[in-house]
Amino acid sequence: MLDWLQLAFTHPVQAWDMLPFAWQLVIRSVAGIIAIMIPLILSVAYLTLAERRVIGFMQVRMGPNRVGPWGLFQPFADVLKLVFKEIVLPAKANKFIFFVAPVISIGTAFAAWAVVPFQNGVILANINAGLLYILALTSFGVYGVILSGWASNSKYAFLGAMRSAAQMVAYEIAMGFALVGVLMVSQSLNLNDIVLGQAGGAGHWFIWPLLPLAVIYFIAGVAETNRAPFDVAEGESEIVAGFHVEYSGTAFAAFFLAEYANMILITALASIMFLGGWMSPFPDSWGLIGSPSFIWFALKMCFFLYLYLWFRATFPRYRYDQIMRLGWKIFIPLTILWLCVLGGVIVLGIPLTAFGAWTVAAMFAFLLINFFLNRRAVRTP
Repeated sequence: MLDWLQLAFTHPVQAWDMLPFAWQLVIRSVAGIIAIMIPLILSVAYLTLAERRVIGFMQVRMGPNRVGPWGLFQPFADVLKLVFKEIVLPAKANKFIFFVAPVISIGTAFAAWAVVPFQNGVILANINAGLLYILALTSFGVYGVILSGWASNSKYAFLGAMRSAAQMVAYEIAMGFALVGVLMVSQSLNLNDIVLGQAGGAGHWFIWPLLPLAVIYFIAGVAETNRAPFDVAEGESEIVAGFHVEYSGTAFAAFFLAEYANMILITALASIMFLGGWMSPFPDSWGLIGSPSFIWFALKMCFFLYLYLWFRATFPRYRYDQIMRLGWKIFIPLTILWLCVLGGVIVLGIPLTAFGAWTVAAMFAFLLINFFLNRRAVRTP
């Protein structure tokens, strides 16, 4: 062992080749997990700071700016505050399930990143059924919500868990149907292949023929993560906070971390499925600006994250019956209808670029007509 360590310092390539294949696989996997987890946790931390600063700007106030230069150390102060808080266990709670529930929530939120490609070939597990893996794994997140409400032995927590679970299931179905449209267009379940199928500039992105599905997917993603204006189960302006009302300290921090990690995951998947992932919006002939890069992927994710923050600062919270009606009676029928239309387009051999142009024109006409009808309704005494 000592001889191998000495060889690793002097000739690292030769020492690496001497390792058994199983050890190489384990080391590669652990290094890949660390390379994903550390930037993801830092992104979650600074997303909370960006949220407070952006909403503060929209509401004409400063936001956090005292801890460190320009408030850049505020996330670390928040983490220290949560770490040193006492974890209070309710008297008749199920202790084992009480602590397992946040682990399930944060585990599913992080495990989904194993199949997310950051650039061509830069992926932890390049499996052929990556899209199916995402759908299967994200559906497990609802178990963390239900178990946390039940294990707390509190009626407030249990009612909040039931409402959150019902909301997540309703919008998860719409999200699944929206991703079926991506599968139909790309003819692949591999996320890397889905991105490569959108090469050639913004005109080849899947968002154009799948525009209604892309809008439904992102709105359903906002509801799936219990974010405003769909945060009825854990309203921040209320005394109680839904399914995690009995949690404090690091147990609450796990739910908090899972929520923001899921936000980033939704934006990453939206960028991959509909906006070409790391592909440039410009043609390859444009040189450096047209070359694929992780920077394009990050910019697209930042755009969707900004929409998350914009929604929270703009829209009032919906009633629970409105949220459920939107999920079950509007989004699911619309996604099924558009999948039927898309299937007809594929069977008839209509080019997706032409169909995408007609889709954008139809959506624009619908919004324009709706705008004028609403203005007329407002003016009518």
